[in-house]
Amino acid sequence: MGVGKSTVGALLAERLGVAYRDTDADIVAAEGRPIAEIFVDEGEARFRELEREAVKAALAGHTGVLSLGGGAVLDDGTRADLAGLPVVYLSMNVTEAIKRVGLNTARPLLAVNPRQQWKQLMEARRHLYAEVADAVVETDDRTPEEVAQAVLDALEVKEA
Repeated sequence: MGVGKSTVGALLAERLGVAYRDTDADIVAAEGRPIAEIFVDEGEARFRELEREAVKAALAGHTGVLSLGGGAVLDDGTRADLAGLPVVYLSMNVTEAIKRVGLNTARPLLAVNPRQQWKQLMEARRHLYAEVADAVVETDDRTPEEVAQAVLDALEVKEA
């Protein structure tokens, strides 16, 4: 959350000369409303179902850079679908998260006590991110351009 997946993903796609896709944006487009509204109106379980479907569709039909929502790895099937694909986990600490998103934005999972909620989310997810990732790239105190380069270096991929 707030790590820069969308920004870095778009930069990577541009550098590699491939298309970029974001499954959160796919969900918003398909549903015609923001993710926060889906959470409020239908709950997290419904959002996770939509997320699972969006990731499966994107993995089946997209060959460029793909950004997944932070909770996508919670699904066993999604983690299995990611096996064998080049996956990068963009990491940051809570201090950096506060700098980037203030932890007071319209993020449904951070609605109450955002600092503590962020820490709990990361504790619950970090091992799942590491499980699917071929590389972990720290984003703290780095520009999106520096993170994109670090991703390319970590995956040993040359620009187009």
